[in-house]
Amino acid sequence: MMKAKTSDAVGAPITDTTHKGRPINLRQLCRMARNQTRFTCLTCYDATTARWLQEAGIEVLLVGDTAAEVILGLPETIHAPLDFMILLTAAVKRGAPKCMVMADMPFMSYQVDDAQAMQNAGRFLTEGQADLVKLEVDQRFTGTVEHLARGGIPVVAHIGSRPQQAKLTGGYHSTGRTAHEARCLVNDAIALAEAGAVMLLLEATPVEVAQRIVESVACPVIGCGAGPDCHGQVVVLQDILGLSSWQPSFAQPLAQLGPQITAAAERWAASVRNNDLGDHPYTMLDGESDRF
Repeated sequence: MMKAKTSDAVGAPITDTTHKGRPINLRQLCRMARNQTRFTCLTCYDATTARWLQEAGIEVLLVGDTAAEVILGLPETIHAPLDFMILLTAAVKRGAPKCMVMADMPFMSYQVDDAQAMQNAGRFLTEGQADLVKLEVDQRFTGTVEHLARGGIPVVAHIGSRPQQAKLTGGYHSTGRTAHEARCLVNDAIALAEAGAVMLLLEATPVEVAQRIVESVACPVIGCGAGPDCHGQVVVLQDILGLSSWQPSFAQPLAQLGPQITAAAERWAASVRNNDLGDHPYTMLDGESDRF
């Protein structure tokens, strides 16, 4: 991971990803994309983890609706509650104030009408302290994106594979594998960028599709299983930490924290059962034991 000095001067290179200086902002991410400097994004759901990810130099933290699965133990992302997501987003921003924090707008928090979308997106920016909100959309939602942009809401348009659509499509699957699907995705990307989306998130597509989209829009593109040509990359944190029961092929574990957690818990349990907790740290004040 590159570590050097960050500058906010227009046109200056952005190579500092340690967050020792000023917070990351959208202008910097756009400059990184223009300069072909890759930026990073990981999911995050709590302040403690956010603090460590900021220390690692991660530019963007996504408070994803995957919290429904990895935090609440629910079967699908569509079960993420709105108020819960807002609370998590605020926690992540408090833990990593120098990172860009992207809030995932959960299922049915923006699909009903534009007024609902504006109200809920506004809550993410105010109560949740988010820097960006992400919507799973296609070009049929250009009106919603335009409406939010007019209201000052920075929108990330999530295209390609959209988990909130899984019941409609019969499950999770990659997209853009036929020429027709690929053209539709490129058209979605162009329409949503022109409608005011400040960034795109492209999930589970062939490399050729990502290449064409990156060439066709002026805003940064984050890939999630979309190949190396995207300006940034995002995966679920639990996947690369070795905490997931199933690993997507594009997010292989870089650590094995699951077995380490189990081993630590086993050692603690053995200490308790053997009554081997070490010296007790608390004592009564001088003379108080006699009075007691």
